[in-house]
Amino acid sequence: MQCELCGVPITGPSKTIQIEGAELCVCVRCAKHGTEVQQSRRRGAPQAKPGIAAPQAPRRRGRDVFDLMEGELVEDYADRIRAAREEKEWSTLDLAQEIKEREILVKKIEKGDLIPEDDVRKKLERALNIRLIDSAEDGASTGGPGRVTMTVGDVISFKKSRK
Repeated sequence: MQCELCGVPITGPSKTIQIEGAELCVCVRCAKHGTEVQQSRRRGAPQAKPGIAAPQAPRRRGRDVFDLMEGELVEDYADRIRAAREEKEWSTLDLAQEIKEREILVKKIEKGDLIPEDDVRKKLERALNIRLIDSAEDGASTGGPGRVTMTVGDVISFKKSRK
């Protein structure tokens, strides 16, 4: 087992400490960096009776926030929203009522001061008939056949080192 703070293999007993709400299994040297907690509280593990092996449930991979992402928000999202709203001749209040959000939220999004959350983004896309997500499929389809896309290597220039 490795120390979750410094990564060194733990020899001897490990300590469970709490640092800013996170419980970590650490070596004796790293235990001074947090508040020691009881072993039974660790990850809600039930107490096993002596001599009886606790049943092992299969470990599922936790959901990552990146699993939920559909693509990246376009850079000019504020301009797209404003242009689509003005095209429909709506005020910010009209748009806010249409998507059932506050007017101040719509104003901040249109100014670019606030990045819309996914639920608000979807409401805006539906109400204004626009796309605010720049997905990988969209970029590949606009390239057309035979078109070369730029990579990081195209942008970086390497300097030759003198020996």
